[in-house]
Amino acid sequence: MIEWIVGIFLAIGVIFNFLASVGILRFPDVYTRIHASTKCTTFGTIFIVLATISYAIYSWKLEHDPAWITIAIHSALVVIFLVLTNPVGAHAIGRAARKSGIRPYGAVIDELEGRL
Repeated sequence: MIEWIVGIFLAIGVIFNFLASVGILRFPDVYTRIHASTKCTTFGTIFIVLATISYAIYSWKLEHDPAWITIAIHSALVVIFLVLTNPVGAHAIGRAARKSGIRPYGAVIDELEGRL
């Protein structure tokens, strides 16, 4: 049963990461590419780490080896740090692109033009 749960989590994570790659290649400007890369890779990594945590807890129940709990805790910390730093990094990249004068693709009304 645990193999199916881990497999499903891994499949969902790989699909989200694949969609992030497609979004980075297909979207027209830096702002939509940031959106694709941060949203999809965050969710993809969360599901991959959920698979790791599930397998680590299952293995700990079988073997009673504390190394499995260490792996689960470290994986949970990875998710916490990713959720905290990924949006901040995306915002910094978007703000730098905006201050550099990179305009969004398409017909966009910019109401902040004179305020920067």
